[in-house]
Amino acid sequence: MGCVSTSERLPEADPGRTARLREALRAANFTADGLLDLLGGPAYAALARSETVPALRATRGPSPLETLVRLFLLQQGVPRDRARDALPLDDALADGWLVPAPQTGGGTEGETEAGTEHGEARQPVRATVDVRPYSGPGGQDWWIVADLGCAVGGASGAGAGGPGGHGKDVVLGVGGASTTLAGITVRTPVARALDIGTGSGIQALHAAEHASHVTATDLNPRALAVARLTLALSGAADGVELREGALYEPVAGDEPYDLIVSNPPFVISPGARLTYRDGGMSGDDLCRTLVEQSAGLLAAGGHCQLLANWEHSQDEGWRDRLRSWVPPGCDAWIVQREVQDVTQYAELWLRDAGDHRGGEAEYAARYGEWLDEFERRGTTGIGFGWITLRKSGAEEPGIVIEEWPHPVEQPLGDEVVQHFERQDFLRATDDAALLDCHFRLAEGVVQEQVGMPGAEDPEHVVLRQQRGMRRATKVDTVGAGFAGVCDGSLPAWRILDAIAQLVGEDPVVLRDRTPEAIRLLVEQGFLLPVEGAA
Repeated sequence: MGCVSTSERLPEADPGRTARLREALRAANFTADGLLDLLGGPAYAALARSETVPALRATRGPSPLETLVRLFLLQQGVPRDRARDALPLDDALADGWLVPAPQTGGGTEGETEAGTEHGEARQPVRATVDVRPYSGPGGQDWWIVADLGCAVGGASGAGAGGPGGHGKDVVLGVGGASTTLAGITVRTPVARALDIGTGSGIQALHAAEHASHVTATDLNPRALAVARLTLALSGAADGVELREGALYEPVAGDEPYDLIVSNPPFVISPGARLTYRDGGMSGDDLCRTLVEQSAGLLAAGGHCQLLANWEHSQDEGWRDRLRSWVPPGCDAWIVQREVQDVTQYAELWLRDAGDHRGGEAEYAARYGEWLDEFERRGTTGIGFGWITLRKSGAEEPGIVIEEWPHPVEQPLGDEVVQHFERQDFLRATDDAALLDCHFRLAEGVVQEQVGMPGAEDPEHVVLRQQRGMRRATKVDTVGAGFAGVCDGSLPAWRILDAIAQLVGEDPVVLRDRTPEAIRLLVEQGFLLPVEGAA
């Protein structure tokens, strides 16, 4: 089920009628938990993959929840009497959430077709937008609005258009990128937050929970209208200011923001065909611009967090490329989560745009355009990942750029805060002071020994986190012994002296060569400094 059109007139959001609709959705248990209970795990997961058949089979009954799923997630027409049982029908029709649906000769799902004595009551209605239940971080019941067919599983051919429209300005709902960004975002209370490229409004909705003032921007006027619906239906309309424009233009001259988030149109493509994905800049310039210009709008200590794509080339290392983006006075933590070669990348976004459904010659021509562009730019691959900046004002900012494609435990917002706190500690602590510090092993760290079966000693030892980033790092026997003893009770130098005695090494030499290893374990969160230990 792909996004088919942007020709639909979007609903209005009259405050009173929207409040009654929200209460009806909640009363029918049209929530994330309610959907899972109704559909069951397999059908719920299939729906997230845009596969609707299992959900259709699970919603053949007359309950209000089944009716709402058919209306707002499956785009099925339902008889008016069933719709009236599920929600305030007159309100929904007045604001345009529902409109009359075309009659079919066989009725709707076995119902008697209009024209009988109950025809008026059974005249079908359909939804004009997708409405997807979404659970907030504190268990809040929220609803994300999107264009028809776009609330589930991503675009699935958003650019292919359909009856009455080309889909150029289509607005997507909740996808993997949306939830990833929401999960890694720092959620400490702040005065001012900014959401660049708000789309359906999901990041602004999250930000409104912990920011006193939220500004959300988008180049696409339709996206702003959809975001307004999301915020109104979820009860957060009063907490967010919406502005039209590209990148930082709508907020130029504003007071600094404590938090900037963006899930931008980062796709590196040969042309800006789809507003939701193509930023209209060459290569990865859009993401670079967002990063470089963020410092001018960040308050001291503020964070800028975004998802991005970046180019890999034979002439420049990707880490060097990203390091050059980081503005002065900002610490950075950049994590590359995935790399695709140019053919994989082109195929992914050709399918996303629906080009695979066209003729063979047209598809080949578009595919060629992508490869021509990459060849012209010397691009060999595309990286995808997370970029977090913190405006520290440091003369020598801490910049960590790493590759970690393995599973992590969301949410990671607290881990982001702790990462920069550890950077502050390491920047302020020289090696001599480091040896005087007390450390404790982070919760959930386990040790693995790897070697041949029957060998007396392991080939190497691995420390592995079971929480957060779930990192793994090799350590030698000294590093493993040091980490295992760290419970906050002894300074590092005392532990190293005891280890030196056990292994027969000069303690002075061991103290000299170990701080680098301790710094790495602290940076990666395996060891945590103990404040106030003497």
